[in-house]
Amino acid sequence: MLQPVRIAMWSGPRNISTAMMRAWGNRADTFVVDEPFYAYYLSATGKKHPVADVVIASGETDWRKIIAQLTGPIPNGKRIFFQKQMAHHLLPDVDREWLSGVTNCFLIRDPREVIASYVKKREDPVLQDLGFMQQVEIFDFVRTRVKATPPVLDAKEVLENPGRMLRLLCEAVGVEFSESMLLWPPGMRETDGVWAKHWYGEVAKTTSFQPYRPRQAEVPDRLREIYERCRECYERLHEYRLR
Repeated sequence: MLQPVRIAMWSGPRNISTAMMRAWGNRADTFVVDEPFYAYYLSATGKKHPVADVVIASGETDWRKIIAQLTGPIPNGKRIFFQKQMAHHLLPDVDREWLSGVTNCFLIRDPREVIASYVKKREDPVLQDLGFMQQVEIFDFVRTRVKATPPVLDAKEVLENPGRMLRLLCEAVGVEFSESMLLWPPGMRETDGVWAKHWYGEVAKTTSFQPYRPRQAEVPDRLREIYERCRECYERLHEYRLR
C-alpha cells in the first residue's frame, strides 16, 4: 500500500504556480487545492484585492480549520494532495508546526520579473506582498524541523526544461514522475479558486508550460529598495535549487 503524500509548494505571486497546479492536477492520482489560506489572509489583513469579498465569503477564514483540511484525509480517494500555497498568505499568527506533517517545496522566480509583472496589477506593492521574505522564513523553519533541505525549483529552469525539472521534483518529494504532468486540457478547473476569472485568463488558454522568454524588465526607482531585499532572499534559496 503506497503511503499518501501531501505536497505544499510555497510560491509568491506572479510566478508559474498556477501552471504547476495544472501539471499536478492532470495526474490521475492527485487532488489539488488552490491557495487555501487566501480567504484567511484577506480577512485578517483587509487587503484590497480583486473580488476580496467573494474570496472571503466562499473560503475558510479559520486557519486552524484550514490546517486540519490540509493534513487530514486526501479528498476523492487520491494518494497525492498537491497544495498550491502563497508564502505571504501564511501570516505570523498561523502555527507552523503543521509544516512538519507535509512535504514542503519551494518555487522561486527572479524578483525583477516578479515585480515587473506585479506592478501591472497593483502599482505599489510593499515587501510583504511579494512573498520572498516569507519563503525564506518557511524554508528555514522546515529545514531546521525536518533536518533536511527542502527542494527548490526556479521558474526559469522549469520553463526551459519542464520534463527534467518535474522529474527532479518528483524524485525529491518521493513520487513517480508522470508524463501527464507535461500536457493538460485548456480551460478552467473546478479546483481553481473563485478568483480564477480575474487572474488565470492566460493559463486557461495553455496546454503545457510555456517556453521561457527573457523579459527586459526594469524595476521602478520607487521599488529599488524592495527589489534589493527580495533579491537577497531569492539568491539565498537559489543556491539550493534542484538542477
